[in-house]
Amino acid sequence: MSVEVITFGCRLNAFESEVIAREAEGVGLSDTIVINSCAVTNEAVAQARQSIRKLKRERPAARIIVTGCAAQTQSGMFAEMAEVDRVIGNDDKMRSESWRATRAAFELDADEKIAVSDIMAVREMAPHLVEGFQSGLPRAFVQVQNGCDHRCTFCIIPYGRGNSRSIPMGAVVEQVRALVGHGHAEIVLTGVDLTSYGADLPGAPKLGTLAKQILRHVPELRRLRISSIDSIEVDSDLLDVIASDERLMPHLHLSLQSGDDLILKRMKRRHARRDAIEFCAQVRRLRPDVAFGADIIAGFPTETEDAFARSEALIDECGLTFLHVFPYSPRPGTPAARMPQVAGQTIKGRARRLRTAGDVALRQRLAAEIGAMREVLIESDRQGRTEHFLPVAILGERPGSVRRLEIVGHDGARLTV
Repeated sequence: MSVEVITFGCRLNAFESEVIAREAEGVGLSDTIVINSCAVTNEAVAQARQSIRKLKRERPAARIIVTGCAAQTQSGMFAEMAEVDRVIGNDDKMRSESWRATRAAFELDADEKIAVSDIMAVREMAPHLVEGFQSGLPRAFVQVQNGCDHRCTFCIIPYGRGNSRSIPMGAVVEQVRALVGHGHAEIVLTGVDLTSYGADLPGAPKLGTLAKQILRHVPELRRLRISSIDSIEVDSDLLDVIASDERLMPHLHLSLQSGDDLILKRMKRRHARRDAIEFCAQVRRLRPDVAFGADIIAGFPTETEDAFARSEALIDECGLTFLHVFPYSPRPGTPAARMPQVAGQTIKGRARRLRTAGDVALRQRLAAEIGAMREVLIESDRQGRTEHFLPVAILGERPGSVRRLEIVGHDGARLTV
């Protein structure tokens, strides 16, 4: 392949990488590596920088382009790297004219590396039709929303993604239909602040309305999955779909961040601890077998041991199966970076405790699955995923198919059949 795109971070980046590959190849770029970066933590930025240096050592003749959230928020830092030939902004990466300008700059040996526009000035979002994913996975991602209007005190992402904007429902349905037609059995709806979907569209449709439209108008879709959501914004239509349509997968990933009310206020989150617990109980009444995942930050500024213990207790009180733990790292320019910081070793210790508790919760769920019949999406000749996103060790199945299989055991990390 003349253009290789390496993706860091979220599922939204995974979708956008498909557009990047198409646009960059479409203008005739060759022997080019594009780093689609993430800015959610300092570690994510460091990983991108390490990857750039490693790739340049391995492929010294290749041109390296950096884009994504970290490129948007720290364009100068990447431009100063000798290994980097071009830095392209997060909105610019989705535009064919940016890639034509990049090719022209390479042909002219132009000195200017940075092509990053003002992301906060972007008000609309153009749909991009992707017919298939180069990864070959039977799961495909569909971007329905981008940006965020909220300003959580720890988060740099709104400055990398801009304000919230949505793809019209008709264009989303068309994208889903195209991907299903090309063999993708499962579609994942993605966005930065997914539950804010539609606020900027005529009539202000909600995420639940969109899910209903997809399931109604693409009856051949086997599985619809929703990526990370903010539980306080979940609408009644989405709850109705969760309760009534088995094609919506019983797996929700929640942006919880903390289980302590004072920390949640200092984070500028819009929910309280009680809201999270009640939401999980409500959904479990509607769909008793639902599996919950959650993002939790360890060591947010001013977090005491008692406050941390309340986050840890959320694993049991919300019945979480999957835990995505973020050791807090200060992002320059965010209010939390100016708050009293927790000691680094304390943060690492708390993150380790959360991950250990998360491993225990996952093993408990795996054990509870033994004897169940599950619809398993075969991802490869070695692994599949249940409706609840639990990994299944398999052998010899055809990737892309959905098989009804009996769960007979687990190895501590994956189910076995």
